[in-house]
Amino acid sequence: MSISRRGLFRGVAAGAVAGAAISGLPRPSYANQGLGPIHLDQNENAYGPSEKTIAAMRDAATVANRYPQKEADVLTNTIARTHGVAPEQVVLGCGSTEVLRMAADAFLDSSQNLVMASPNWGLIADFARNRQAEVVAVPLNKEFAHDLAAMSTHVDSSAGLVYICNPHNPTGSLTARTDLELLLKRLPSRTRVVIDEAYHHYALSSIYTSFIDRPVDDDRLLVTRTFSGICGLAGLRVGYGITAPRTARLLSAVRLPSSLNLFAARGAVAALGDAEYVKACAERNASQRQEFLNQANARMLRAIDSQTNFVMLNTGCSAASVVEHYRKNDILLPPPFSPMEKYVRVSLGKPDEMLAFWRVWDQSPFSKMSMPQSKTGLVQP
Repeated sequence: MSISRRGLFRGVAAGAVAGAAISGLPRPSYANQGLGPIHLDQNENAYGPSEKTIAAMRDAATVANRYPQKEADVLTNTIARTHGVAPEQVVLGCGSTEVLRMAADAFLDSSQNLVMASPNWGLIADFARNRQAEVVAVPLNKEFAHDLAAMSTHVDSSAGLVYICNPHNPTGSLTARTDLELLLKRLPSRTRVVIDEAYHHYALSSIYTSFIDRPVDDDRLLVTRTFSGICGLAGLRVGYGITAPRTARLLSAVRLPSSLNLFAARGAVAALGDAEYVKACAERNASQRQEFLNQANARMLRAIDSQTNFVMLNTGCSAASVVEHYRKNDILLPPPFSPMEKYVRVSLGKPDEMLAFWRVWDQSPFSKMSMPQSKTGLVQP
């Protein structure tokens, strides 16, 4: 197979980074190579989509002059077959973000509150405020997971929507399926629940079970998924929700027409059919996640046990300062999540990128401030 000039230079650059990481030489700046900084800030799949998915998107270019309704219908039917539901239960979106926006528009107003955990990924809160709804933020429990008992105390007739991200962003923690089922039973009849399963494929714990793969008969429930993570399609913005037909109709009524583009639809169909790639990505992620925890442990740093493609690391100091230090060294991390002001969320990248992450840590003033290791030798939150 021939290699383009651009591909050759990218390969050389990647090799230089990995070699520098091992030898201890200064890491060449990605910015100087024209490749930009290392992104460990947005929970993306650093390896990108599968070859089958890329081929499907490449073929889509031949019909880019056509509107994507046919492709959207094919994707809807493929999702329905994959999950064993009716097509009428599937709601497509420009990323699962749009499905969350639809939920806020359909079920919230100035008299209906949104109940969610804190800290949390914040866009649904912004959507709620755009509807003049109050956002009730409930602190996580001591395991950095949803405190469902505390959340229940804030759910009354004014609660229009409860948002659960499971596995949780930004902590990577899990909330047990049995506990979520109890919450559903206790909710008022008019309160709807969104369970965001954006990181579903990365969760390996026995306490986790998807609400799509093992559904419950409750038309108040909306489960969202995205192709942005494990399928490597973050740039195409494609996601979906599964819910009861009546709820799906309410959501579709506030959907932006033709929000899903042809390339995204074709790529998503191919990604759904490439189970081997998804499995390989999940296994690789589990291995790299463990290696990250090993590296943190070796430096006597504590991290929250994660079931995602990112890890919440306790830096023991100002997370904002750590983020700025990494930015100056061409590595992007997200801003701190209040009130966890000493934690940084680190997305898992390729091995050379993680080597660069740890070198920047080791060369920083923060490395002298690491907390002592637990007596068990395990990584503890």
